[in-house]
Amino acid sequence: MANFIEELNFDDRGLIPAIAQDASSGEVLMVAWMNAESLRRTIETGQAHYWSRSRRKLWHKGETSGNIQKVTEIRCDCDKDVLLLKVEQVGGAACHLGYRSCFSWVLRDETWAEDGVKVFDPEEKYHKK
Repeated sequence: MANFIEELNFDDRGLIPAIAQDASSGEVLMVAWMNAESLRRTIETGQAHYWSRSRRKLWHKGETSGNIQKVTEIRCDCDKDVLLLKVEQVGGAACHLGYRSCFSWVLRDETWAEDGVKVFDPEEKYHKK
């Protein structure tokens, strides 16, 4: 398994950006970071695992919310420095703010306008106040 991982161009922190895209609709759901270990775990389990830069640890997408990503295909770009994960988004939301997609804001008249589908209330899901 290691050879194809070694072919990837990780940055100086050992990370590579990973775009999660809905396998059926093509909608871009989120962008996160992966290291070699999170990529290995993703391949082994069939579910997306990422590297959390803020927490400095591996992160199984949906470990808290239950909104896991079943990976159907993994692609890389021609420079082998970006990954594309085609996923089935379980639970309907990829965004930790409760939206279907993390890309739920659009620039309108020099203002970011909310333009996404809200699937859940993050305060209820994560028990935060």
